Amino acid sequence: MKNIFYLQILRDRSNEIFRESYAIKFSHFSFIIPFLLFGFVGYAQVSAKIDTTNIRIGEQIQYQIIVDATEEVQFVKIQLDSLKKIEVVESFKIDSLKNRLIKKYALTSFDSGRYVLPRQTIFIKNKKYFTDSVIIDVATMKVDTIQQPMFTIKNIKNEPYTFDDFKKYLWWLLALLILVVVVLYFVLRKKPTPEEIIAKIPPFDLAKKRLQELDGKQLWQQNRIKQYYVELTDIVRTFIEREMNIPALESTTDELMETISDFNENSHLDIPKETILKLKKLLQEADLVKFAKSKPLSNEIEAHRNQAENIIDNLHPKFVEKNTEEENGK
Repeated sequence: MKNIFYLQILRDRSNEIFRESYAIKFSHFSFIIPFLLFGFVGYAQVSAKIDTTNIRIGEQIQYQIIVDATEEVQFVKIQLDSLKKIEVVESFKIDSLKNRLIKKYALTSFDSGRYVLPRQTIFIKNKKYFTDSVIIDVATMKVDTIQQPMFTIKNIKNEPYTFDDFKKYLWWLLALLILVVVVLYFVLRKKPTPEEIIAKIPPFDLAKKRLQELDGKQLWQQNRIKQYYVELTDIVRTFIEREMNIPALESTTDELMETISDFNENSHLDIPKETILKLKKLLQEADLVKFAKSKPLSNEIEAHRNQAENIIDNLHPKFVEKNTEEENGK
């Protein structure tokens, strides 16, 4: 009986000690619970969601960051894995759903392996929050070489040609054709004859030019007097034929003077008689040199040269003035 009594006392004491220790542990646990709940509530304002954690190379993942707030929320640039194997395919605009903001990303990877997408940082009212990290497994595609035979590598197939492939060559070809046309134009075009070049020069300018060239030849100084008078009278006659449309080159002196006199009276050119007389005298004395072998003195030759130029100067303005008046009258 004494042993039973002591055994009962020992059992009661053990139960009392157990109850005291349980009460102490429960009081400690109840003190910690509010802090755990508070931390969970604050952390639960942001979260990360992913449609799958297992993909094959090249497949895409839909990754979302969800924030249970709409005011003063700042999304930071997404942080990828440390190995830089995860890539962002597209970053979508932020969606607003009731009292929640959702930021979506399309991610992918082209290297097999396991990668950790770290926690993402979100600022809410200048306070920093973090999402959970995510583990992504990227697998290669298995090839069944037993049921699916392996084929040799095919050659590169060329794309069909399009107009754009030849566009730059067409521009070069066009430029080359233009260059060829220009060269052929300058090479094959008909070059004007000396007669055509002279015909384009006004009669008065041509006569002046020929007189200067005659002076440069110094024919009479070289005792080539006949040749000098041949060219001098040719200059005067050519000027009269071109300027006044009178056949002066094939006419004799008498015929030419008769034609000029008739032309002057009928056309009312008002050429002074003094000019006509000077022209007649010059041509007659030139005929003596050309046909009668007359040899004038040097001062006479110079006088004939000056008379020829003076006759040209006097005939030119009269004829031009008459033509201008006729054109105005019409």
